[in-house]
Amino acid sequence: MKNCVVTGASSGIGEATVRLLREHGYKVYMGARREDRLRKLSGETGAKGHVLDVTDPASVRDFVRHLPEEIHVLVNNAGGALGLEPVCEMKEDDWLGMYQSNVLGTARMIREVFPRLSRSGDGSHVVNVGSIAAIETYLGGAGYTGAKHALRALTETLRLEWLGLPIRVTQIDPGLVETEFSVVRFGGDAVRAAKVYEGMTPLVAGDVADAIVWTLTRPPHVNIDQIVIRPRDQARADKVFRAVGPD
Repeated sequence: MKNCVVTGASSGIGEATVRLLREHGYKVYMGARREDRLRKLSGETGAKGHVLDVTDPASVRDFVRHLPEEIHVLVNNAGGALGLEPVCEMKEDDWLGMYQSNVLGTARMIREVFPRLSRSGDGSHVVNVGSIAAIETYLGGAGYTGAKHALRALTETLRLEWLGLPIRVTQIDPGLVETEFSVVRFGGDAVRAAKVYEGMTPLVAGDVADAIVWTLTRPPHVNIDQIVIRPRDQARADKVFRAVGPD
């Protein structure tokens, strides 16, 4: 049975990935900040949960100490967006927070888990969950797209650094996925968040989880570098077909 780590596992894509991995027979070790949700998901799936804040180096080290000596898969899902202000109205704490969670948090997990990945043999795999914001820009998104572009650079550099090692590296870049993402981005404003998906059919977390698990189940010599996955109603980050437009 392969050991898999999933960060940001308490909701959305992370939670869906934990559930699907368990259905495929993986032994899952999951981390997130919300302990109550981890406990609930653990009871429902049998995955092992431990509190994890990827923006805190001490929390990352403590989480990794609870992992087995061999890890076959690391899914770096923790991250997110904060705000939608133009550059001239940037909130530095939000920008720093996005870089901490999306970029440095991913790098911390990779650094700490790497020895365990190295011991697990052929077929080891790191999957970084990015966004179409890693390949596109849009109005108001400079802080988030900057962080996700940096994550893409990290992913591609990692593939160069590990060339010749039996570790695969993949980035999954989703478009609009209806999760808690927009609620968090807008500081808990559920009404504003709902308008992001109004009049169109977005992806759901399970769609992205399915893409993640598909990459893991390719033969060990096959590396899926990148998957860009969007809803049919979205052509670009800022080009969305809506039957009923938002106010």
